[in-house]
Amino acid sequence: MSPGTTPLIELDGVGKQYGAVRALDGIDLSVRAGQITCVLGDNGAGKSTLIKIIAGLHPHDAGTLRIDGEETRLGSPREALDRGIATVYQDLAVVPLMPVWRNFFLGSEPTTGRGPLRRLDTAAMRETTRSALLRMGIDLRDVDQPIGTLSGGERQCVAIARAVHFGAKVLVLDEPTAALGVKQSGVVLKYVAAARDAGLGVVLITHNPHHAYLVGDRFVLLKRGAMAAAHTREAVTLDELTRQMAGGSELDDLRHELERDPGR
Repeated sequence: MSPGTTPLIELDGVGKQYGAVRALDGIDLSVRAGQITCVLGDNGAGKSTLIKIIAGLHPHDAGTLRIDGEETRLGSPREALDRGIATVYQDLAVVPLMPVWRNFFLGSEPTTGRGPLRRLDTAAMRETTRSALLRMGIDLRDVDQPIGTLSGGERQCVAIARAVHFGAKVLVLDEPTAALGVKQSGVVLKYVAAARDAGLGVVLITHNPHHAYLVGDRFVLLKRGAMAAAHTREAVTLDELTRQMAGGSELDDLRHELERDPGR
């Protein structure tokens, strides 16, 4: 495999066990620059555990995790971030009453001055936030407004722009459209595609096959902690992806069970 085709992240037979519970078993996943890998599954499918492994919250205990071709066992979220992996969780972990620019730099604030005269460089943070959002095509009315006054879709977009600005190579998105309407979901997916076009490898965790198919290049379906299917975009239709997500043959069996007996 040439350096240009080396995945940013590669999982090979990765598993995770909590006591007697096997949460993940035999997961294969490849994340490449400029591509979106969608991980689909219902509640309890193992999506959250997979996020925790990639984000460095929980180490895997089976299989192999490689970052830029190097076998790795992440020990903390800080280590994952240092390796270029940014995770945007569904709850976003923002401070609602703080302005947009303050949340944009939360934990990475630049300062000016020295010694006792050192202070936050608020002017630089405001200007950098404004320009970073504009580069992603996000034109907020005012970066001084509390981030809690933004819509759910706008907050997701700010989080995506923040990850791009701080040099993430891999962006992991945890159900970014789960609580959004159709219009706001479309806005978020637009910026997910913008992150891909900026050269990031994106992992989109979702239970919505329609949203996944709009932007995805690769699709991995999880069921009860195991891989139920894996497809490239060229190899699967939206109807088939939706059918597999809904249960496939299990749904057909249920339909037969629920059909009325015409003799009754």
